[in-house]
Amino acid sequence: MNSEIILANINQLVQINNAEAYFLESILISRPFRQDELIINSGDIARYVMFVNAGYIMSFYTDADGNDHVVQFAAQNWWSGDLFSLSDHPRTIYSTKGLTEGELLLLPRSAQEELFSRFPKFERYFRISFQNSLIRQQMRLIEGYTLTAEERYIKFQEKFPTIDRYIAQKYIASYLGMTPEFLSRTRKKILSK
Repeated sequence: MNSEIILANINQLVQINNAEAYFLESILISRPFRQDELIINSGDIARYVMFVNAGYIMSFYTDADGNDHVVQFAAQNWWSGDLFSLSDHPRTIYSTKGLTEGELLLLPRSAQEELFSRFPKFERYFRISFQNSLIRQQMRLIEGYTLTAEERYIKFQEKFPTIDRYIAQKYIASYLGMTPEFLSRTRKKILSK
């Protein structure tokens, strides 16, 4: 397990020492994944928060009609997981699948509390990380209401410059709140400029 990326991520927000890094490394679980592999299925018990050490993953909700609604893409150096199920609700409502080959570093829910109590810096780190995540989600919601389809797609491309090589257009369209046909027209319009 290569922990350089996760340690660099943590040290951007809080400075940890060797003992803190060693303990974190001792509780993380390396979990390789393949392209199109279902990593977590809706209804599973959520046992981990996931750090994307390499590759891309996608989390989505499947409605009663079988339609997938993309909630999140996560790239290398991003955290992912269903916070709803990590609270008092043990079963996740989301599914997560690999979009490429890659590796996750899993932080077990059972070890997270020990990490926080032994090393309070990690509690601060996760508070800041979750706060930043909430801000991004709120901005995504506002952008969905205020930006044109072209502007939303351009922002998506800036955030995930290579992801469209790995996933079906329907998932990008779902994430952006449009139909695949409308996304196709939007892309053509941007390319023609």
